[in-house]
Amino acid sequence: MEKQEIRTFGRRHGKKLSARKTCLMQNILPKIMPNESVAPDILEIGFGAGEHVRELAIQNPGKFIIGAEPFENGVAALLSAICDENNNIKPEYKNIRIWPDDVRLILNENKFSFAEIWVLHPDPWPKARHEKRRLLSTEFLNILAENLAPNGKIIIGTDHWEYYDWIIDQVKETNLAITDSNIETIQTRYQKKNMAHTDKTKYMILTHK
Repeated sequence: MEKQEIRTFGRRHGKKLSARKTCLMQNILPKIMPNESVAPDILEIGFGAGEHVRELAIQNPGKFIIGAEPFENGVAALLSAICDENNNIKPEYKNIRIWPDDVRLILNENKFSFAEIWVLHPDPWPKARHEKRRLLSTEFLNILAENLAPNGKIIIGTDHWEYYDWIIDQVKETNLAITDSNIETIQTRYQKKNMAHTDKTKYMILTHK
């Protein structure tokens, strides 16, 4: 199928990669991209440097995890972390698959049934004129719902409270329901930065109505 062009806001390419990371991108990444031979159980969208993806892999050794990240430096950082000095994937990370592009491309072309979908610290695009760039719109939440198992859950976390409230309004126009907001997860580097300067990260769990 011809690849659909989807606009991603932000830089796909950041600082120049090291020789090792370039090697991993060229030789390891193609081997662990999602394919039809694997039925994934968990999806994380926008994994940053991949700390949480790695924790999911360790906590769920019998399940396959897809990490989706369109930005090259994040993908390279995760590859570097899951490979040993000989550029072999460490045993505890054998269940990780990486989608190095906009997640909508793979969701629109496949029918998944994820038990969990994680979206942690998406860009809040706080200025009013940039609101249309926010990822967690009603349209996107409906795409996630179509790829969610009957008893599955979508876990969202953000330290930008206005964005959190905006997401709640988007959920109202979907067939999803907010079922919980009290969860704990590992602290990623984005959470530590706390760019919104709020007291804590707010979470919500969405399930089918």
